[in-house]
Amino acid sequence: MKKKIIIKSTELFLNLGFKSVTMDDIAAEMGISKKTIYQYFETKTKLIEATAIYKFESISESIDAIFTLDANPIEELFKIKEFITNYMTNLKKSPEFQLKKYYPRIHTILRQKQFEVMQSCVIDNLNRGIAEGLYRDNLNVEIISRLYFNALGALKDEELFPTNQFTLQELLDYYLEYHCKRYLHAIRHNFIKQKKYY
Repeated sequence: MKKKIIIKSTELFLNLGFKSVTMDDIAAEMGISKKTIYQYFETKTKLIEATAIYKFESISESIDAIFTLDANPIEELFKIKEFITNYMTNLKKSPEFQLKKYYPRIHTILRQKQFEVMQSCVIDNLNRGIAEGLYRDNLNVEIISRLYFNALGALKDEELFPTNQFTLQELLDYYLEYHCKRYLHAIRHNFIKQKKYY
């Protein structure tokens, strides 16, 4: 029952917003009593934290699946970009805004988890790219991995990138092209194995 409550709550929170959905709404949607929910989650905040972590773990599993495909590091970045594009296109902005504004502790926990996973993935990608001769061998992996994470987060800042001026697809395309510099040209002309791009 606990898992069912988390799954249904995640769906409602992401569609309607963390602040908007009440425990009564969740109980009514599931056809159970509010008391049943409180048996597993003492407060709404505890439930929100559980749903945020559940969603994060689901996304992490999808990204991990990309890393099991044994693509070369450059192709891997494009596959991750494709996944992020699909995910962020369907993501409503209100829930994330509400999470940051009304539940800052949970937002901070989530961001730290995101950083740890992204840092691990990007560092692995960079190290393999260096080992395979695709990236320069004098890259500062620690710095670049942090720049990658923070720049990706900045794409969601509507003050920097108003949605009426920039589409998500455009931002991610330019972001990856900027990060990889001449990777796009290399892939299109099958020069990945012959040249170093970074």
